[in-house]
Amino acid sequence: MLDYATVGKKWKVKIMRLDKFLKISRLVKRRPVANELCDAGNVKIDQRTAKASAEVSVGQTLTLQFGNRTVVVEILDVPEKAVPAQSASKLYRILSETRSPQGPPL
Repeated sequence: MLDYATVGKKWKVKIMRLDKFLKISRLVKRRPVANELCDAGNVKIDQRTAKASAEVSVGQTLTLQFGNRTVVVEILDVPEKAVPAQSASKLYRILSETRSPQGPPL
């Protein structure tokens, strides 16, 4: 569900739960997976560890850690409902993507 937070007296900002945004933007395949990432401390909003219930809005930076891969994205839009797969990548901009070296071969 999309909600609006009032900023000042005139402005309203679109906000959405973090786990729902991760799923709708297709950064994560399923919402339970997004919850697990958040519970493990692998998701940060503006450099602060975030819970799945945290609210996100346009302009915030998300840092996601998938195993040895780290992705940093900026939120460009918060949709009111699910979007087609072709439009999902327009909701964010990838700022950086890094892979840490894997351990020695066994």
